[in-house]
Amino acid sequence: MSDYILEMIDISKEFTGVKALTDVNFKVERGEIHCLIGENGAGKSTLMKVLSGVYPHGTYKGDIVFEGSVQWFNKISDSVKTGIGIIYQELALFPDLTVYENIFAGNEVKRGSLVDWNRTIVEAKRMLQKVKLNVNPETLIKDLGVGKQQLVEIAKALSKNVKLLILDEPTAALNENDSANLLNLLRELKNQGITSIMISHKLKEVISIADKATVLRDGRTICTLDASKGEVSENIIIKNMVGREIEDIYPKRTNKSIGDKIFEIREWNAYDPKLGREVVKEVNLHVNKGEIVGIAGLMGSGRTELALSIFGNPKSYKLKGELLLDGSPKSFNHPSEAIQVGIAYVTEDRKGDGLFLIQDIKSNLSAANLGGISSKGIINDNEEVVIANRYKDSMFIKAPSVEQIVGNLSGGNQQKVSLGKWLYVGPKLLILDEPTRGIDVGAKFEIYTIMNELIKEGMSIIMISSELGEVLGMSDRVYVMAEGQIKGELNKDEADQEKIMQLATQ
Repeated sequence: MSDYILEMIDISKEFTGVKALTDVNFKVERGEIHCLIGENGAGKSTLMKVLSGVYPHGTYKGDIVFEGSVQWFNKISDSVKTGIGIIYQELALFPDLTVYENIFAGNEVKRGSLVDWNRTIVEAKRMLQKVKLNVNPETLIKDLGVGKQQLVEIAKALSKNVKLLILDEPTAALNENDSANLLNLLRELKNQGITSIMISHKLKEVISIADKATVLRDGRTICTLDASKGEVSENIIIKNMVGREIEDIYPKRTNKSIGDKIFEIREWNAYDPKLGREVVKEVNLHVNKGEIVGIAGLMGSGRTELALSIFGNPKSYKLKGELLLDGSPKSFNHPSEAIQVGIAYVTEDRKGDGLFLIQDIKSNLSAANLGGISSKGIINDNEEVVIANRYKDSMFIKAPSVEQIVGNLSGGNQQKVSLGKWLYVGPKLLILDEPTRGIDVGAKFEIYTIMNELIKEGMSIIMISSELGEVLGMSDRVYVMAEGQIKGELNKDEADQEKIMQLATQ
């Protein structure tokens, strides 16, 4: 007989008439690593917010049974006291406080009515040992990398005697080494008797770590897959996530026709005064009409710096070299000047730089081209709605209407809005910086399909990506960067992961 630490029974949740969850059933056995997967907007994070008390009892229908008892959590602290800890993708740490202060924030170690700081530091060291993080507990959080901050979050949860640990996209912002360390830690915690639920879009990670995986689609439970029965495989997961089989996640382009050179930089350099060094060095690069050019490289290789130096130089680098568009020399003092001649840039940080999260879809879609819906400085509201609906439909943006607040959309739909904003500008050259970061396989397929349509229409794309499969699957040519330099150029036929990594680590 199964020993379930958690049972969520017939959970339903609505937001102003929109059903986010419908009769969801989710069971987790004690001591297992259980992955919760599904497309963006499938209801994964909503379900975990119900479980953790973010959405209190009474705002949803159904029952939460934890360790055999029905629970009525009215706030997060109620679930914490029961032994449930949740770690969100956006870390909830205080950057200007120390590691030990963060671990015991809100759960202070006291002697009488006073905080016992000596014992706090001792206990913090013990928690750090549990998560295998070798740092001085007196280190400030802001002085740690994202991977180490993630481990501090887990140490914080462990300090509260957590029995069930929930991690929402824990590796989304981590490099490969930090991701591997985190997954190994979850295995260690499993050996210590701690149960984990992990939400992830990275199917390779799910396949490598999950004992079981439950798939949600459109707010409903589709199935629970058992790794011991060979059910946790890429094909089975994708079929259940998207409701269809995706034979090739990188859709093939038809009527492929690459034209003449439209963009080029020669001996291009960018010096960052704040860092006191060159971040882009002697780069020579070109893009042809109707071509996707991939830029690969490790974190810190200078890929984003290169993109920003091309797109109007918003970071105020000191630039040197030639930039040509359609064979004519160009120079930009501001991104608006780059936009005017047909260059657009979709940032890797859609939440921080790409979107106005508190505004609606239509306002975001028109933000970069208000002139297109204005006359004599007055915005035509009706035209804005018409344009927004056109992009909502053509880009498969899933939302009740264009009046939907962008901050309430899933990551994949936010990314489509960010992309649509720049397509409305009508660029000749579109620079995509990590276009599918943090989105699910179904949304990725839709964005790749959109990219192929744009290329078919004669647009050109520079795609920066940390996913080598994506670079290889979508690019006609690949440039590899390291230390701000182009280390090599590979045609589609000769490019493979090994060659890219050899160049990226030179």
